[in-house]
Amino acid sequence: MSNLSLAVRDSSTMLRRNLLHARRYPSLTLNLLLTPVMLLLLFVYIFGDTMSAGIGGGGADRSEYIAYLVPGVLLMTIGSTAVGTAVSVAMDMNEGIIARFRTMAIHRGSVLIGHVLGSVLQAIMSVAFVGAIGVAIGFRSTDATALEWIAAFALLTLFTLALTWLAVGMGLVSPNAEAASNNALPLVFLPLISSTFVPIDAMPGWFQPIAEYQPFTPAIETLRGLLLGSEIGYNGWLAIAWCLALTALGYFWSKSVFNRDPK
Repeated sequence: MSNLSLAVRDSSTMLRRNLLHARRYPSLTLNLLLTPVMLLLLFVYIFGDTMSAGIGGGGADRSEYIAYLVPGVLLMTIGSTAVGTAVSVAMDMNEGIIARFRTMAIHRGSVLIGHVLGSVLQAIMSVAFVGAIGVAIGFRSTDATALEWIAAFALLTLFTLALTWLAVGMGLVSPNAEAASNNALPLVFLPLISSTFVPIDAMPGWFQPIAEYQPFTPAIETLRGLLLGSEIGYNGWLAIAWCLALTALGYFWSKSVFNRDPK
């Protein structure tokens, strides 16, 4: 059997293992989904009328604010589910199963690839779930073409892949699941200081560059442009650059830590 065939076979086995583990223990995924869902409902039904006053020159209504809010919450969902990836990897590292895999005749990289693929699939399903809630409360994207929908899905997948590889690295360097959860907190915190809830222009001047050039804001603005027809500008290229950079960083970081001889 060729090295490629071995890698595909073992990665498929590890993917199936991680999906079965997620199905048997759904509480972690549900807990992580709770944050974006609750924020979505909170900002629509409690703060919606107030927040919409700052959108579109003050003339927006709640339905327009829902359209503004949902793309940001979808990206926040990806960040939240990536925390679960870090926790899952840390648990595997500390329960001894990784040490057992190291002694078996399996492709070495398949352990990480299985985690990444499983986490990407879970994140996409989580995004679909939150998106369905957004549609139920009034989100509509009537102007988006089929090509724009495909581009939006590709962006969500690429962003998920980037954060997942980063979360895998965080999980590998964490001594336990609690530390992994804490290490991955920036993936939940960054959407809160992006353009998810309010436009960048509404923020203090000194804070605007921080919110504008972090990874989430370009991705959110690109997703809004694809689904709602707003101006994308340079955000599309910036979002792709962030995704590629974070994917490369997470991959090489994870590979380096995983291949390190255990002490």
